[in-house]
Amino acid sequence: MADKQKIDDLLTRGVGEFIDPEGIFRKKLENNPEKIVIKFGIDPTRPDIHIGHAVVLHKLRKFQDLGCKVIFLVGDYTGMIGDPTGKSKIRPEIQLAEIQANMKTYLVQVGKILNENAEVFSWIKNSDWFTDVSDVIPGPDSVTNIEIMEGDTKKIYSIDPNSFPGKAIILENSRMQKIDLKNPQIHSVSLSGVLRTLRQITHSRLIARDMFKERLKKGEELYMNEMLYPVLQGLDSHVLEKVYGACDLEIGGTDQTFNMLMGRDVMKMYKQPEQAVLSIKLLEGTDGKEKMSKSLDNYIGITDEPNDMYGKVMSIPDSSIENYFELCTFTPMAEVEEIRKKLKKVSVNPKDLKMSLARQIVSIYHGEPKAIEAENNFVNTFQKKEIPESIPEIKGKIGEVLSEVLVNNKILPSKSEWRRLVSTNSIHNLDDKKIITDVDLKVQENLTLKIGKKKFIRIVIN
Repeated sequence: MADKQKIDDLLTRGVGEFIDPEGIFRKKLENNPEKIVIKFGIDPTRPDIHIGHAVVLHKLRKFQDLGCKVIFLVGDYTGMIGDPTGKSKIRPEIQLAEIQANMKTYLVQVGKILNENAEVFSWIKNSDWFTDVSDVIPGPDSVTNIEIMEGDTKKIYSIDPNSFPGKAIILENSRMQKIDLKNPQIHSVSLSGVLRTLRQITHSRLIARDMFKERLKKGEELYMNEMLYPVLQGLDSHVLEKVYGACDLEIGGTDQTFNMLMGRDVMKMYKQPEQAVLSIKLLEGTDGKEKMSKSLDNYIGITDEPNDMYGKVMSIPDSSIENYFELCTFTPMAEVEEIRKKLKKVSVNPKDLKMSLARQIVSIYHGEPKAIEAENNFVNTFQKKEIPESIPEIKGKIGEVLSEVLVNNKILPSKSEWRRLVSTNSIHNLDDKKIITDVDLKVQENLTLKIGKKKFIRIVIN
């Protein structure tokens, strides 16, 4: 039997809302956590995971530690549509190749947080049940052979991969339910299945979303694929219950509550036990205002270099300190409450609390030694005005345009960002202690640069 205190903390810390009307999930968690299946779905529309995403992943890890099984559902099919959640404008469709590339990156990164032991972890793509034979595009190396027994002789026949039977063979042999999960029965969702589900969902139910109302009020377009997205997410829960034998809980950010509740509705239609819903508070970005997002450049990536990660945490406003301690660290809530009280005292310097916060966050992703090193570098660089001892190095060639060296090595996201930084006097040549003002500057020798307030880089001629 699981510790009730741990369960209380799990279901309240950082939680926006927990929906378990009859207490069924809570009871199962207390008595049979090893029989619980938890759904966590992501659309891999971007390749990087930031510490805002990690809030949910750390919560999932605690469920795993109790014995629960986490299903990491990759929305490669729905990702091409694009979840409209939080979007005031139409979201562009994402190409499948980009989705698949991002998916691989995601799976590598989640292993830094989640336990990937098969007893408590599994992953699957929702294209596994939404893809139809007509969606299959055979590749040049597609194998579509079939074996037929003729008397006592086994004969192998080659089928045209572009024919309907050929495409059906390719689809059958690519399903994770068969290849990875070894399930004897394959579950899929046909168009008739979607229409059958829609007969139970009213237009008023879907249009009730605030974001849709706002768009219509402004006279903006609202497309049917966006309205159907929550229904498809609900069908994911329906199928997972069949594939894994249960789908007890869906977890996501508070912006996903509507979609996750749709899962309860769809499961009820199909007379399945309704999943509980756990929505997690959203982490604001380093600006302290907007939700953490790569597109807003206010994010801290879990693969960020230790010095960068430490510096970014130190840049958050004082108003975010308490929230970051609650959502991004393992500090006991009693201590978080003490931090909240300290922040109200004039005698307490918020910078000291932020240094503790930054050290803890860096330690989670890079280990304690790297966290201490990052803190020392921060103190030496920003408090003692020294150049850090450890500076990342990249290679350059004489005559190469400096902006291209930085962009090609992913130090900067684009040349337009380079131009912006140069125009605001944010690029410093630490070797000659001058500000770089020439956007077309070419590399002539080794350079040590300070980019903005926190980033240092050394370019070595090769």
